[in-house]
Amino acid sequence: MESSLLAHVVLVALAWWVQCSDGLLLIEPPMTQLLSSADRYLSDSLKTVDPLYVARKRNSTRRILSSANGNPVDDCWRSDPNWHTNRQALADCAIGFGKHAAGGKAGKVYVVTDDSDDNVVEPKEGTLRYGVLQEEPLWIIFDRNMKIRLKNELIMTSYKTIDGRGANVHLSGGAGLKIQFVQNIIVHGIHMHNIVPTGPAKIRSSPDHVGHRDKTDGTAIAIFTSHDIWVDHCFFSKADDGLVDAIRGSTRITVSNCYFSHQDKVMLFGAHKQDTEDRDMTVTVAFNHFGPGLIQRLPRMRFGYCHVVNNDYPSGWGMYAIGGSEDPTFLSEGNRFVASDAKEVTKRVDDGGKDYGGEDNWNWASNGDLFLNGAIFKSSGASDGASVYNMATSLSARPASLVESITSDSGPLMCTAGDGYCAGNYDIQSISSGVDRNQPPTFSLPICSIVFILLPLFLN
Repeated sequence: MESSLLAHVVLVALAWWVQCSDGLLLIEPPMTQLLSSADRYLSDSLKTVDPLYVARKRNSTRRILSSANGNPVDDCWRSDPNWHTNRQALADCAIGFGKHAAGGKAGKVYVVTDDSDDNVVEPKEGTLRYGVLQEEPLWIIFDRNMKIRLKNELIMTSYKTIDGRGANVHLSGGAGLKIQFVQNIIVHGIHMHNIVPTGPAKIRSSPDHVGHRDKTDGTAIAIFTSHDIWVDHCFFSKADDGLVDAIRGSTRITVSNCYFSHQDKVMLFGAHKQDTEDRDMTVTVAFNHFGPGLIQRLPRMRFGYCHVVNNDYPSGWGMYAIGGSEDPTFLSEGNRFVASDAKEVTKRVDDGGKDYGGEDNWNWASNGDLFLNGAIFKSSGASDGASVYNMATSLSARPASLVESITSDSGPLMCTAGDGYCAGNYDIQSISSGVDRNQPPTFSLPICSIVFILLPLFLN
């Protein structure tokens, strides 16, 4: 009798102790919440930067991986519960004009273990700066939650991926990323905010070159004469200059699934009226959430071709959403524009350059957009459906009525290796763990099976 009672107690205690999910007993170290000073900082910094974003993430429904929401990027990889064992597969999910960005797909995984950035000439192995400077392709991940203050601009070499999945990573309080004279870059799942000017300084830009760099302007991601770039599921807010800028002949770029807030100048594609090399620039802006406190450049382009597709503008814009100079071609499809005080979505900006036949002849078209609260899109040039817009078409637009759902998980996702989830929300105090997040669970069995197998043995 005593042995039966003891068996019952042991089994109940076992069931209470283990982490269970849908009846599974996971025999692995549990993920634990660590209320460390670092985690408190991550929480407090987000609350300060954008409290509405924090609330949005907290209220977001934690969805199992297999539940597709019509977002082609997320539907491509979030259905795989073992995404962490093949991180490079993310590169196959790129969309739009930047769909061929390989990043570090062909390389090894490099793990950032050190959140310092003290030495920009001889960076320590284990830091983010050391990883992005290497010559070979690398897929860069993080071993824990990190807040990295970049001492100077982070100059990247070709064929690199910065992948924040599985950690809560912030680049804040310092410089931004510099993507210059390179190709095949992926930046995914990173928070970038409170970016400030730095320099001038001597900075290493490759394993064998150190050079003088002028003072930066405080842009979060600056793309200069580079191609095949994909920025996905990032958070952007409060930079001294812009959030994402691409200039001087950069092309084949996609900015997708990002969350933007509290910024005057958001995205600029083409910086100067004389930069005619930007005629061949192609940019996709897709599935982004443009949040509160945004004024202009959502986006703005000179020359070039821009596909603005399935974005959500629920908070309006201070001056305009889509703007341009020097005869750019804009195709706006399936977006949801909710005006506030400023009603007109578009603005032709006179910067003193050539008007290329007059702004009324610039090719700007709206197709399937949803306009709310008096929002107005001023079309010009060729009518929607004309062949000229083929050059500005990069993917098939979804109906604007679905945009709220498609963009509901914009910004970094909270992905936990091996638990079957990669959620749009996360506990704002963060989840930390001392286990290797790149390894799958060591073992799992249905808990009910364990109970029914072991209980008769104890009772006998």
